[in-house]
Amino acid sequence: MTITYDWRGDFGDAEVEDLHAEAFEHERTATGWHAQVHRHSLGWVCARGEDRLVGFVNVAWDGGVHAFVLDTMVAQDVRASGIGAELVATAVRGARAAGCEWLHVDFDARLRPFYFTACGFVPTDAGLIALR
Repeated sequence: MTITYDWRGDFGDAEVEDLHAEAFEHERTATGWHAQVHRHSLGWVCARGEDRLVGFVNVAWDGGVHAFVLDTMVAQDVRASGIGAELVATAVRGARAAGCEWLHVDFDARLRPFYFTACGFVPTDAGLIALR
């Protein structure tokens, strides 16, 4: 399957919500993805293959030099094929081109090999407060 990767590519709310529900194992919601990323994000990457969205990553930012990878998701039937790593690589290029100096990510422990080995992130000290 040929996959295309588009920085700030077009997408529909339903297709991103379907992918998000599958990737994060939850029921579908009425999240308005299009409005959300256009309002809050530096960019996003859409991966398409066989006329469907097979991957998506959101890149939020602080309006300055820090960008943040959020919601990296790949359709279950095409996982472990390099799509996730290329989504992140495309996000890196987009954030760099926008003048960002740092790209942050946080993730579950099971994803350490993906982010550190496949994507090139390095471990750092960080802090987190759970608000719920």
